[in-house]
Amino acid sequence: MGTKTSAAPTTYREAMRDALREALSSDDRVFLMGEDVGRYGGCFGVSLGLFEEFGPDRVRDAPLSESAFVGAGIGAALAGMRPIVEIMTVNFSLLALDQILNNAATLLHMSGGQLAVPLVIRMTTGAGRQLAAQHSHSLEGWYAHIPGLRVLAPATIEDARHMLAPALADPDPVLIFEHGSLYNAAGELSPSAGPVDLDHAAVRRPGTDITLITYGGSLTKTLTAADRLSGEGVDAEVIDLRTLRPLDVASVTASVARTHRAVVVDEAWRTGSLAAEVSSRIAEEAFYELDAPVERVCSAEVPMPYARQLEEAALPQPADVVAAAHRAVD
Repeated sequence: MGTKTSAAPTTYREAMRDALREALSSDDRVFLMGEDVGRYGGCFGVSLGLFEEFGPDRVRDAPLSESAFVGAGIGAALAGMRPIVEIMTVNFSLLALDQILNNAATLLHMSGGQLAVPLVIRMTTGAGRQLAAQHSHSLEGWYAHIPGLRVLAPATIEDARHMLAPALADPDPVLIFEHGSLYNAAGELSPSAGPVDLDHAAVRRPGTDITLITYGGSLTKTLTAADRLSGEGVDAEVIDLRTLRPLDVASVTASVARTHRAVVVDEAWRTGSLAAEVSSRIAEEAFYELDAPVERVCSAEVPMPYARQLEEAALPQPADVVAAAHRAVD
């Protein structure tokens, strides 16, 4: 099964799989490792078929020890390989936090530039799938706090397909957060699309009245809110951060300078969130461009409920974004 060569409906999951296939095909140093990534095809079906195509040396099932297999990935990267480590869901990454924070993120600095760790770690993040408090975390902001890492949040099919290649080329460890609600999202993938510029945010919808800033699984909701606002006479610009560390603050402040108002949409908890960081940067670098306080739309400060209606109530929804935008504009 080859990589798609023409525009056709594809899913976010398939785009990720094609990115993995291309990486494995183009560089013998690349291998995929994680729980159930081999014969089972991945917990979310992303690596389905790759084990049969590339064999057990290139698609490696790992034991249930995140610290062990992330550590093995770090060692392989130090030895010249290009490992892609899949952690099933973001909550399990906490079991490997020592490896990520104290080893992967620090070795280049502590070795005086001698030991790069070109490691890619993929994991599923986010809520909205009735997986309750243990499997509904949005902890990207925690990792965006750590120097030495690059943190990515592909929100579109194009980014899912084309973020992996530049991530593998990065000499620093790269964490890719894939929102679980996006895997079944489908759309046209242009054959002319190429590697993603990991240093810059993307304007997903131009506008003049207010800037809506978001990333990952919240992009679709934010675009929905922008469409509703348009029908209510408010022209919203939507910024997809794409890369959470390092933040492209220049693109955010340039947009705010055009619209003079901002809403930050972040599925994580409000306290100590990435939304807080973005709001602070706007206040520090574009304060005199603002005509209203920066608004934030985040999840409720509770462990994520299991019941569908309670989960939806706890998460940011388009109506919440619309209300925040009206507070800023009105």
